[in-house]
Amino acid sequence: MVADNSSTTTGVILAAGRGSRLHDLTDDKPKGLVQVAGRPLIEWQLDAMNLANLRSLAIVTGYREQDYARFHVNTINNPRWAETNMVASMLCALDALDGTIIFSYSDILYDASVVEKLLNSEHDFAVIYDTDWLEIWSRRFTDPLSDAESFKIGADMRILEIGQPAHHVNEIEGQFMGLFKVSARAADWIRELLAEQADRIDTLDTTGLLNLLISRGYPVVGVPTAGNWMEIDDQQDLDVAESMMKSGALVLDKKRTVAS
Repeated sequence: MVADNSSTTTGVILAAGRGSRLHDLTDDKPKGLVQVAGRPLIEWQLDAMNLANLRSLAIVTGYREQDYARFHVNTINNPRWAETNMVASMLCALDALDGTIIFSYSDILYDASVVEKLLNSEHDFAVIYDTDWLEIWSRRFTDPLSDAESFKIGADMRILEIGQPAHHVNEIEGQFMGLFKVSARAADWIRELLAEQADRIDTLDTTGLLNLLISRGYPVVGVPTAGNWMEIDDQQDLDVAESMMKSGALVLDKKRTVAS
């Protein structure tokens, strides 16, 4: 069931960066337009949000912002995209929009059910995490621990630790997927915290922000899911994603409500 608050929530895709690890694939287009199974990454994301009944959508742009015009979705430009990190793009959206926001990285694949889990969460700051991360990381890396980060969650589902180097799989109770919900109240938490950390805003990434919030006692809550998603960092990930889709290990619904 889709939560009733879907009509008052905006889905925002953070797509300001170039995606340099994809090398020449982003010479003439932003990372969100790199194709998987014949469709741009961002089209899969917009479809998932549409299928979850999110009617208000926006894209935070930067590199080659004009390339996103074909999707007829509200855009919010981060003019300093080349000098800043993900949190600066988040702030651009928080400054432009009111109400609850579901943030999505532009380089991930997921289905509508994951978005619905965030819509159904009553928590102000809710973060989707994958409990079956090891299966996906084993497809992506010879040594999954070479890229995986720590993730620890308490009995009350509050995240205790995230984004630190991990030396054993037992330190990882899930993986952050780059998909999370921020209510208007949680947006105030972020603004208050970053007002004290102004010199770090340009370099701060999302897990760094989450750790700061957690360290100050703000309730950052984990929402579990199990597999059926993929992160696209490089050509190897593209190959893995397409292989998973062909084998049925990654199943994404299509609505095709956006431009092709």
